[in-house]
Order: sequence, then structure tokens, then C-alpha cells
Amino acid sequence: MKVLVDTSVWSLALRRKKSANMDITNELKNLIDDSRAQLIGPIRQELLSGIKSSSQFNKLKMYLSAFPDLNLNEETYEVAAEFYNESREKGIQSSNTDFLICAVSYIFDLPIFTTDKDFLLYKKHLPIKLYESQHR
Repeated sequence: MKVLVDTSVWSLALRRKKSANMDITNELKNLIDDSRAQLIGPIRQELLSGIKSSSQFNKLKMYLSAFPDLNLNEETYEVAAEFYNESREKGIQSSNTDFLICAVSYIFDLPIFTTDKDFLLYKKHLPIKLYESQHR
């Protein structure tokens, strides 16, 4: 099964000290080795944003080029907006990107691999799946 990898996981593996969160990093490596890791444009943008040196930016950009973005269409953005509106009615607020990730999970039937605890709350109210790491 393919897995949508959230910014939090990519960031731990690619932008933080290697000794931190080795279980998460190893799990991502296994997903990559099995060609199961999926990426969307907004996550790519978040990963590349805020990098101070152009050499680090280019290195990360080149690494991420191995992962084509899933093709998102109008339906994906419309479902993301519906999820946003439904969640807001229940007092849950978050970023448009988080709700887009939820929409991608729902439409493409992909579990989300994340360390962001907000997704546990979203899962209570939205039809999304979360990836259960082998090492948690």
C-alpha cells in the first residue's frame, strides 16, 4: 500500500540531526525502498521553504525530484474545502494544507504517515487513515 508522507516525517528524516527519531527515519527509508512513499506539491513546498542556504535548498530539491507529486484535481481541492468547513463547524481549525492532506488521504485511499498529533483529532471527524509505523 502506498503512503502519503507528511512534512513532519520528511523534515525529521531530511532536515534534522540524523540521531533524532531514528525509528521514524528508518520507517520512511523502508517506504522509499519499497516505492511506497507519496508526495504532494504543498508538502514539497513546505519542505523547501525556509532553507537558508541555496546549496542546501538545491540539494533537497534534487533529492525530492525522485518523488513525483500526485496529480491533484478540482475534486481534491473541493473535498479539502468541505473538510475545512465541516471541521470549523466542530470547532477544529487548522491550515488549508492539513485539510488538503486529509482530502488526498480520502480520495486516493492513502494512509498519512505523520508525527503531527493534529491528525489524530482530524481522524475523529474525517474519513482519513493514519499510517501505523512498525516502530511506534
